[in-house]
Amino acid sequence: MKFTDGFWHVRPGVDAVYAQEAYDIDDRGDALVVSAPTKPIVLRGDTLNRPLLTVTLSSPLEGVVRVRIEHHRGAVPSPGFDLVGARPGHGRASVDEHGGTLTSGSLSARVSAGAPWSLEFVSAGRPLTASGHKSVGYLTLAADAPITAEPTGIAGVTTTGLAPARHYLHEQLELGVGETIYGLGERFGPLVKNGQSIDSWNADGGTSSEQAYKNVPFYLSSRGYGILVNHPEHVSFEVGSEAVERVQFSVAGEALEYLVIDGPTPKDVLARYTELTGRAARVPAWSYGLWLSTSFTTEYDEHTVNSFIEGMRERELPLSVFHFDCFWMREFNWTDFDWDARTFPDPEGMLARLHDKNLHVSAWLNPYIAQRSPLFDEGRASGYLVKRPDGSVWQWDMWQAGMGLVDFTNPDARSWFQEKVRALVRQGVDAVKTDFGERIPLEVVWHDGSSPEVMHNLYTQLYNEAVFEVLEQERGAGEAVLFARSATAGGQRMPVHWGGDNSSSFVSMAETLRGGLSLAFSGFGYWSHDIGGFEGTPDPEVFKRWVAFGLLSSHSRLHGSTSYRVPWAFDEEAVEVTRRFARLKLSLMPYLYQVGLEAHRTGIPFMRPMLLEFPHDPAVRHLDRQYLLGPSLLVAPVFSASGEVEYYLPAGTWTQLLTGESVTLAAGEWRRETHDAFSLPVWVRGGAVLATTTRLDRPDHEYLDSLELVVYPGAAGAPDAGAPDAGRARSVTVTSPVDGREVEFTLRRADDGTWTAETTADGVAVSVRVEGA
Repeated sequence: MKFTDGFWHVRPGVDAVYAQEAYDIDDRGDALVVSAPTKPIVLRGDTLNRPLLTVTLSSPLEGVVRVRIEHHRGAVPSPGFDLVGARPGHGRASVDEHGGTLTSGSLSARVSAGAPWSLEFVSAGRPLTASGHKSVGYLTLAADAPITAEPTGIAGVTTTGLAPARHYLHEQLELGVGETIYGLGERFGPLVKNGQSIDSWNADGGTSSEQAYKNVPFYLSSRGYGILVNHPEHVSFEVGSEAVERVQFSVAGEALEYLVIDGPTPKDVLARYTELTGRAARVPAWSYGLWLSTSFTTEYDEHTVNSFIEGMRERELPLSVFHFDCFWMREFNWTDFDWDARTFPDPEGMLARLHDKNLHVSAWLNPYIAQRSPLFDEGRASGYLVKRPDGSVWQWDMWQAGMGLVDFTNPDARSWFQEKVRALVRQGVDAVKTDFGERIPLEVVWHDGSSPEVMHNLYTQLYNEAVFEVLEQERGAGEAVLFARSATAGGQRMPVHWGGDNSSSFVSMAETLRGGLSLAFSGFGYWSHDIGGFEGTPDPEVFKRWVAFGLLSSHSRLHGSTSYRVPWAFDEEAVEVTRRFARLKLSLMPYLYQVGLEAHRTGIPFMRPMLLEFPHDPAVRHLDRQYLLGPSLLVAPVFSASGEVEYYLPAGTWTQLLTGESVTLAAGEWRRETHDAFSLPVWVRGGAVLATTTRLDRPDHEYLDSLELVVYPGAAGAPDAGAPDAGRARSVTVTSPVDGREVEFTLRRADDGTWTAETTADGVAVSVRVEGA
């Protein structure tokens, strides 16, 4: 929200006061408490009749400083997010005549005594950002204040639909020269957030709008720090778009809390942020294979499903998961958890037959209960549905006629819904697509008394947690898979997430990738998207290019709205393209599975924006049409029917995975190429050892039985330029998806240029190939 009218004035109806000085600083041992009056105190009379802001600095985790700004401390506080990694006692406070310092690891927060207000954040002597004069603001709004999150000119309206509150707090943190900001959830506009106004408010707006399904009030800076605003409710961000020298974030109410997260590299920031908010669960190897869906409103029954599966088999298209979208249940009944007997009269038998074909099964759900569903009366009678203030069940006709909303703040309602999911899993469903969960109403009362504003974004967390818990209980840790659309901070703990409703065009394909990269910057380890686009039917060229992109993503699903996405529905070349890239992904499974384990263990995402791997190369900061798949593969999807693609290769030795071409660059280089439908730029980083397999029928097999280690030219472990034959020894770890066994291989280069692989593991069949030899 924008409160000012230029640099000097506030908008009409806005009364703003600011922290003017650190009047006194109290050393609490592991915390600092600062009294910050809204006028410099010169005379005793200056202490009267004015607000006093209390700023408390503490540390919930090494390398993290929590800043809590409060006006009236007796107000009901925001619950914040579930900081699962928080531990007390990390901060060390000290006070001297110049001010106070709180230190946690290499991160220090320094408050200067007196006026003007100054709070600086420094990492190992390196300035990160600061809160300065007029940064900490307490704002009171008149009833007619024309406050908007975007300059719509409509008084009293915000882009969230929320009416302006009476009181707000904001913080403004300095932006350095050339500093770029990323993250804030899965956002489909420009990857760099500088100059944008962003509302952290979940909405079902598709991929071509400023709205987002996954709002995460966390941003990451190119300077190597992150900021989490610890409020599930609405947070408004002005990223250099109100005060162009600063990032402003504001919340309604009497308190504002944020956490500064140290690096020094962007990877280090994400590792520490996900340690604090939780890391993604391990996902099974079968989930990385190709998923095929019924699509949304298409006609289908068991015969149709079998025809798709047989069509894939006959064309030698490896398939891992079959997904049943909404109409596995009867129309007007969503959600009732009953298979529509008109089209699926024997669901248990059908699911068993699919398992006999070595397929896993995914089924669609949402948290809404249609009025015609038998579960509506059951939920209403038991008090399991969200109510209005007058005690009636909240209902509307958008999506499902007369639908209600499961109240996941009620433990009994949560258990009730979970038992329905459990029965579905026991029928033979392996994964659940948890759709919707964004447009959560405000004119309601929650069972546990939660604020409607808080629950709007947090609802999706409770919904996904409830379903994921059942999957883990029934299938075991490491076997649970969601396909979730909505999320907020901490949602990365329950993978996988997909990008939502895009359209069938190259433009939407590009915006989809921007959303995925933005989500990766927000701490989410795994991500997928609807190959070919959801709305409409893609042109064959769009489909084929999207297939290559989709199968070089974390998870890969063919899904549409009103038309099928089987490759032969487009043309014969689409079948061949799908076969090529499905097999390519399967050949890379030993490497990709290891990348997924790294996302689970460290919080570093599977699909990586260029900045994460090349933080010191300024040329990568705005790149949003390419990414790295793990640490070693650079992918530049083709977004044109002509096959033209423009991308950037950083300095170093690179080898084209599909052709074997190798280049060594002393400096980064822009390249413009034309690729046919069977190709795209996929470059292997210098010095990499790719663990691959010769088995191409499924992703979940014993990799150690068919393992090939491919050594690529370049300096081992060096991201910069190196001689093609540099490096005498390299190592690589391969993990079995069957029994979890980890095997480390040491590769040694002899004087004649040959390589051998050594390991202490027994019974491992491995071959070594040197690329370019």
